[in-house]
Amino acid sequence: MLTAMKNFWLRLGLGLLTLLALGGWNTARAQAAQPLVIGMELNYPPFEMTDPAGNPTGVGVDLAHALGQYLHREITIENMPFEGLIPALKTGRIDLVISSMTATDERRKSIDFSDPYLNTGLAILVRKDSAIQGIADVAKPGVNVVVKTGTTSADYARDHLTQANVLAFQQDSACALEVVQGKADAFLYDQMSIYQFAKKFSDATRGLLEPFQKESWAIGIRKGNAALETQVNAFLRDFKAHKGFDALGDKYLKADKEAFKKMGFPFYF
Repeated sequence: MLTAMKNFWLRLGLGLLTLLALGGWNTARAQAAQPLVIGMELNYPPFEMTDPAGNPTGVGVDLAHALGQYLHREITIENMPFEGLIPALKTGRIDLVISSMTATDERRKSIDFSDPYLNTGLAILVRKDSAIQGIADVAKPGVNVVVKTGTTSADYARDHLTQANVLAFQQDSACALEVVQGKADAFLYDQMSIYQFAKKFSDATRGLLEPFQKESWAIGIRKGNAALETQVNAFLRDFKAHKGFDALGDKYLKADKEAFKKMGFPFYF
């Protein structure tokens, strides 16, 4: 009788364990079957942008699709304003942020980040005839500075340029035009963008490309999602090992890569 009872309880326990295991496996399988929703602002060429047909393209878009292939998951890209990305991640509207986002201590209070995938820094766009030679010249009374809303350059201006007149715009192109038209003395933004704007408006502007603040970009992840963070970091290591970043640099930034080399600046990846 005792032996029969023991066997009954043993079978019952094994059955419960099997059900639990199958439940966990089915949950994991269901999650893997769902599209991975990635948020980005498609207004930042050549990293996140749209092609003439309106389709997402650029460095970040290719990186997102490579991540999907690595994880065997479909990718859905949600285009939204940059300042809306972290709120969307926190509320679960999106699963990840791949949008040239700098990993900062302030942002880490709200979200987690992957390992860095790109190194950059903040630079300055000024008028061609400007006397400004560096950030010290910007941090003076009466200097008119423009920044893009929600960026680390806006944070820097808030914290360090307390004597300057700082104005924020939602579009980086609007910031650049303020300098081109002589309405602003300086535009603070990331190094590559400043280089691009200085090249585009070479008759009116010049770029001070030596970064006054070094930064790195990473993939934004909702807090508590340690499993996805581990998968993303494994992907980044594999992508780098297989020269994926080199290929992206050659595809989208080949001329800029060569220009940076001539100027003596280390390139992004």
